[in-house]
Amino acid sequence: MSQYYTGKRIRNLFDTNSSAPFKLSRTKIDLFLSCPRCFYLDRRLGVGQPPGFPFSLNSAVDSLLKREFDAYRAKQTTHPLMKTFGIDAIPFQHDKIDEWRDALRKGITYLHEPTNFIVTGAIDDVWVVPSGDLLIVDYKSTSKKEEVSLDAEWQIAYKRQMELYQWLFRKNGFKVSAIGYFVYCNGKSDKELFANKLEFEVKIIPYEGNDAWVEPTLIDAKKCLEENRIPEANSDCDYCRYHKLVKEVEAAE
Repeated sequence: MSQYYTGKRIRNLFDTNSSAPFKLSRTKIDLFLSCPRCFYLDRRLGVGQPPGFPFSLNSAVDSLLKREFDAYRAKQTTHPLMKTFGIDAIPFQHDKIDEWRDALRKGITYLHEPTNFIVTGAIDDVWVVPSGDLLIVDYKSTSKKEEVSLDAEWQIAYKRQMELYQWLFRKNGFKVSAIGYFVYCNGKSDKELFANKLEFEVKIIPYEGNDAWVEPTLIDAKKCLEENRIPEANSDCDYCRYHKLVKEVEAAE
């Protein structure tokens, strides 16, 4: 058996006969929006998509950014990048900041009573403006020749991620600005020498979120899990398309 894919899961499955709250992460909500079939197979039947390999460089950039912004959080002063991009804010100081960042053990959570889902998400950072409103911040890293933006169709997942975090903080009683920020690091590959150093151009991109989709989506996800049949696949789902083609080839043999 592969050390990366453990096969069918028997824990953390949705049970139609259980009254206990069911934990649903931000990534699984996005999975539902991407493909209800894959979502149902994962959360109801325990057959998840094969995991991808970890992006170690991206994780390193995230860790370094958190450490750097934490230094300014401790001093309660504005980071130079904020000044460069005209953002009047400082990193938000709160005793749960590390908990909110911990995707494996906690994150920020909210019990959505209409569905009995415990919705969870793990943020990268939170800033605060003088009025007291919070700014949700997400770190992204890539390496490409063109300037980074949020214009690609696939980046809808980034936007939904931001909006769900905004919704979670609002549900936890915080005043949250509709404007969030992506700290986007673009690795420069046009240097003549590597010299044991990877340089980045960092851009802070504002995004105005709208979390109106979140609660209807949770309702729809609950209805999906309560069904006793596997939903139709999303026509754009690569996993389902691959599975369908395999079955067609096998049937033709």
